[in-house]
Amino acid sequence: MECFDLAQTLECGQCFRWDLQPDGSYTGIAGGRMLNVSAENLTEVLKDPFWRRYFDFDLDYEKIRRELSRADPVLAEAARFAPGIRILNQDPWEALCSFILSQNNNIPRIRGIVARLCEQFGEETDGVRSFPEPAALRSLSEEDLAGVRCGFRARYLLDAARRVDSGRVDLCALRTVPVAQARETLMTIVGVGPKVADCTLLYGLHRLEAFPMDVWMKRAMKTLFPGRAPESFGRYAGIAQQYIFHYSRMNPQLFQKEA
Repeated sequence: MECFDLAQTLECGQCFRWDLQPDGSYTGIAGGRMLNVSAENLTEVLKDPFWRRYFDFDLDYEKIRRELSRADPVLAEAARFAPGIRILNQDPWEALCSFILSQNNNIPRIRGIVARLCEQFGEETDGVRSFPEPAALRSLSEEDLAGVRCGFRARYLLDAARRVDSGRVDLCALRTVPVAQARETLMTIVGVGPKVADCTLLYGLHRLEAFPMDVWMKRAMKTLFPGRAPESFGRYAGIAQQYIFHYSRMNPQLFQKEA
């Protein structure tokens, strides 16, 4: 299917509850539902409105890719490397927690922490463990989270649960307020800096103008787009970020001169 690649989308670091199977399919959990998806059954999967929205199939990515490519030849080259990446419509609370847990961490370990968190505190329905709601975490202590093995991030997770459950951080409201204001609100949570805030905005709230910047992306921007600010990519900056990130990972020789 054009403009969609399961591997590029599910392994780009935006989600942590999908696992590659021996047959090349992916099994994952979202919204308390389990799915096994492959290129062969994707058409059938997308008949379900939940999964169609989750995989963002009502947004014309081909049109967006053309728009971004016309604006910059370097970005056009980057977009050719990963035209199948889509930004998933994930639960904002789960995305916030996942990226809090991602700090100073690697993807396999993040997956393990998220899995343990769901196993210990998520509700079970038909054998599927959902991601624990803020109310399920807010009264816990750091000691209660010891079995999850999330280390120093436990304090951040609990503060997020208390702020979201109390309404001090209203995730639904952050879908519509100016992105700078939404970022500032998220950063009132202990341990949430600009990168985690922007990851939450992009991957959890589908704020496609958000542009997460880690050390790797700062390096990529300096090398490929010197003097450019993320805002210069416009309303689809987050999609541009995905193209740039993937292109940079696939072309390490671009950065050899800096070594």
